[in-house]
Amino acid sequence: MLFPSRMKKTSLITHAKYLDQLVTSLHESGLMQITDIHRETPKRLQENNIEKASMEPEAGECATYELRLTRIIKILSPFVAKQRGGMKSLLHPKTVEKKQVKPHSVQTLLKNASVLLNKLEERVVASDEKMNELDTRLKGLDEDINTLKLLLSFDLDCAWLGESQYLQIKAGITPDILGLQDALKNVDVEILSREKKKKKEKEWIVILLAHRETDLGKTYKQFFEEFTLGQMWGKPIALLQSHQSDKKKIIQEKKDIVSSLQNLHGTYITDLLALREEITLEKIRKETPMKFAKTHQTYLIDGWVLARDIAPLQNLVNRSTHQYSECLFSDPSANPDDVPIHLGMPPWAQPFKTFLNLFALPRYNEINPSILMGISFIIFFAIMLGDAGYGLLILILSLVGYLRLGKHSTFIKEWSFIGIWLGISTTIAGFMFNGFFGDFIPRFIYGDPKMLLYTWGPLPIDALHKPVTILLISLILGLAHLNIGILLGLYQNIKHKLFRDVIKKQIPWFFLQIGGGALVGYTMLHLWNLSTLALGIAGLFTGIGLLGRVMNSGALSFFDVTGFVGDWLSYTRLLALGLATAGMALAFNIVADVFSQIIPVIGVIFLPIILVVAHFANFILQSLGAAIHSLRLQYVEFFNRFYEGGGREFSPFKIKRKYTEVKK
Repeated sequence: MLFPSRMKKTSLITHAKYLDQLVTSLHESGLMQITDIHRETPKRLQENNIEKASMEPEAGECATYELRLTRIIKILSPFVAKQRGGMKSLLHPKTVEKKQVKPHSVQTLLKNASVLLNKLEERVVASDEKMNELDTRLKGLDEDINTLKLLLSFDLDCAWLGESQYLQIKAGITPDILGLQDALKNVDVEILSREKKKKKEKEWIVILLAHRETDLGKTYKQFFEEFTLGQMWGKPIALLQSHQSDKKKIIQEKKDIVSSLQNLHGTYITDLLALREEITLEKIRKETPMKFAKTHQTYLIDGWVLARDIAPLQNLVNRSTHQYSECLFSDPSANPDDVPIHLGMPPWAQPFKTFLNLFALPRYNEINPSILMGISFIIFFAIMLGDAGYGLLILILSLVGYLRLGKHSTFIKEWSFIGIWLGISTTIAGFMFNGFFGDFIPRFIYGDPKMLLYTWGPLPIDALHKPVTILLISLILGLAHLNIGILLGLYQNIKHKLFRDVIKKQIPWFFLQIGGGALVGYTMLHLWNLSTLALGIAGLFTGIGLLGRVMNSGALSFFDVTGFVGDWLSYTRLLALGLATAGMALAFNIVADVFSQIIPVIGVIFLPIILVVAHFANFILQSLGAAIHSLRLQYVEFFNRFYEGGGREFSPFKIKRKYTEVKK
């Protein structure tokens, strides 16, 4: 649990006759991560006179049918029958309907896909093309309708617009009628205009009439946007009515197509999704041999397996190949770079892996800090937010997410689990620091700022009135956090027998902290008195610590020491963010209270609104800040003591089903 799970490099050799059965068994079991021999170990192909295997012929057919099914699913997906909305849909999301399936050969699956596509493909694609055509026509009609509405005030035939044998007539709109008239003052042109109504900024609808041979020039175009109506005959009012009638027909035609597609979606979408998933799984199996090597009669499969799964893998291979196979296992090298990482942790700690996924997984021989990181993140977040009211909000929202939405999403379930702990810890911290939506209770309920509940006495810590206490807590937690990181680095180096690094990198920090801390407390801070012997020991410890750092970093050792102090002082952000949360909550309460006293009648109505909006905004901002800064303390200050990362996750060759379920 403290280190990634032990891995074994494995090579499977099997007779070509049993390859399909073996690949299927490996896929169903999910025990082994298969590697690409040609890419990972190309020399083996040359040294052992073996060649790279190729995908099976059915892979191409599977890919073709997968694409065709995906196209139909993509077209039908938006046309879901109307579902309930609002909070009901949020709290009771629609579950994915899984179809019960039986194992089929790839040819049977492709035949089933062909039958279904023959029934649907032409109809669905034609409907989609018709919808696109109707949308294009509808867009054009809307543009023409908007233009015709602007021309209603003119008694003209739209066929006149454009050029005739003797005239040119242009219709358009201008925001500056005077500028247009000035631009055309030297041109023989008639300008008819009507002011556009129901518009904040004035605009004018304009008709320009001129002889066909008249050159209007280009200057007027900066004041004039010409309408484009195309080939139309008739008065604007008649054309408008005709266009509106055509629009209604198109809308009804679209509704009919939508209704048809909704029926198809409701009838076939489950079958389509299930069939595509089965074909996708078969395609993956048929493509996987590209990663293998082969001879005339055998295939070589390389990969990784968890050390604990060696026996199950051997049994599976022997059973699938009727003993016509060989399994070879070996340990990774002493300093491996390519070993996949599997973090074996108890179920309750699994969500904490998310924090490492945001940064980097550990290398194979590196400590897994997930659990320690998760615990310290929760503690730091609680102190930074430090308000019981906000903590209860997080707790309630997380419980809803975990119990209601977590059933449908692993991502939501994991983050909700973390949120539950954040809510509990923040609520506890809020009661310790005398914060419940700031001073909401004493200000609006009891009137005693030192009491939270009648049955309680004054709380031991008050964030706003005793910031020094919070500062001391922050520094103590920071020092403990940094030293845990140093101890982890110490343990890691001892396990790997890197004793020189232990002497140069970890041990000096303990001497420096004890000796240097004693001297600083005595000489600069005057926190205690030291005897001559104690001063000598403190000086000796400081010298040993400095010597160790010089051995490790040379002349830069001074910056190591100042850097450590800077990292330690970074934990004062626990105090800063805690005070920010409490201070802003207090300020919002004061504003709401003053507002209600100045305007009592209106204040009674708006007081709850002001408090809800203000505290919700503060809750969001401060929660985000607490999360970001808590993570920063992990990634920068904590990880800097022992952690590098850079591992790649163990990704076994495993079936992932979302829309299907195999009948037992």
